[in-house]
Amino acid sequence: MIVTAFTAAAVYVATGIDYLVILILLFSQIKQGQEKHIWIGQYVGTIIIIGASLLVALGVANFIPQQWMIGLLGLLPLYLGIKIWVKGEEDEDEGNILSLFSSGRFNQLFITVTFIVLASSADDFSIYIPYFTTLNMMEIIVAIIVFLIMVGVLCLISYRLASLDFVSDKIEKYKRWIVPIVFIGLGIYIMFENGTFNALISLIS
Repeated sequence: MIVTAFTAAAVYVATGIDYLVILILLFSQIKQGQEKHIWIGQYVGTIIIIGASLLVALGVANFIPQQWMIGLLGLLPLYLGIKIWVKGEEDEDEGNILSLFSSGRFNQLFITVTFIVLASSADDFSIYIPYFTTLNMMEIIVAIIVFLIMVGVLCLISYRLASLDFVSDKIEKYKRWIVPIVFIGLGIYIMFENGTFNALISLIS
C-alpha cells in the first residue's frame, strides 16, 4: 500500500503540476474569503476527472469525449482572457480584476475554476485510465485518497506562493497584462494540444 500511495502521488504530480501557475494567479488576485472557491473548484474538477477515468477503467462506461471535444473547453479561459483584456481598463478602479470572473453566467468563481480544470484534463484521462486498470479495488481506494490529499497540497503550495510579497507585488503591478495573457494563452494551448483547431478546420472544409 505504501508503494501504491507513493505511485499515486507521483501520478498526480505529473498531471497536476500544470495547474500551479493558474492557481497562483487566482490566489494572488482574489478578494478575502474567496479562497474557498478555488479549493472547491479544484476539488470538484479533479473528482469529475477521477470518477470518469475510473468508470472507463472498470468497464462501467466506455465513452470519453474525443480529445478535440475536450479541447473546446479551452474556449472558456480564452473567453475570460479576452473579457478581462477588453473590460479590465474600464474596471481597473475595482482593485480586483478577477471580479470579472464573478459576473455573467459563471457567477461563482468555483464554477470557473472547475471548468478550467476540466479543460486541462485530456492528459489526465490518458494517464488515469491505464493507471486505474493496473490496480485492485483496495489500491484504487488508496490512490483516490492520495489524489484528494495531493489536491489540497497543490492548493496550499499555490496559496503560499501567491502570498509571497515578491510574487503578489509583481502580479499586482502587471495584472492588467499578466491575467489576460495567461488565460488567452491557456485557452489557445488547450485547443491546440487537443487538436481542436484541426478538427474544426476539417469540419468546415
